[in-house]
Amino acid sequence: MSKLTPAGRALTEVVLELFRLNNRMLTAGDRLVADLGLTSARWQVIGTIVASDRPQPVAWLARDMGGNRQNVQRIVNNLATEGLVAFQPNPHHRRAQLVVLTERGRKAFDAAMRLQTPWINQLTAGLRVADIEIMHEIVATIRRRLEASGEVDERAPPSYRALPTNQPPSRESR
Repeated sequence: MSKLTPAGRALTEVVLELFRLNNRMLTAGDRLVADLGLTSARWQVIGTIVASDRPQPVAWLARDMGGNRQNVQRIVNNLATEGLVAFQPNPHHRRAQLVVLTERGRKAFDAAMRLQTPWINQLTAGLRVADIEIMHEIVATIRRRLEASGEVDERAPPSYRALPTNQPPSRESR
């Protein structure tokens, strides 16, 4: 059996901490937006739609989120049922409709972000911006290495895929 390098040991500890952090972030996010009829997963999907330059099909949203297409499809369908998103024809693909935010979805997102601002500011109190930026670059570098190595298999269950880029893995609790 191979022995972990010092960096490998340190990264293992970081990954374990990221798993714990992810669970806490999802729980805190669910609580933060519960009164808006959202969950962390729904908020994440809506946020990905907002961050997109143009309407995208579900598969592209899932890719951008680092998520599983089927899970994202289920969440998008629920959001559509509630009038938060709508589908538009995709001129490039008959079956892969584009997902767009409705006015109701935009209002829910804006309300969630109003709640998120003081919450995230409180979480970052006392942390140096430079340290947060270094952490971001390290996490992004590891993610890019996983993607380049082919370790990310979209067909695999979420627990066997690489950690997402800039958002926690989605979890639909409703």
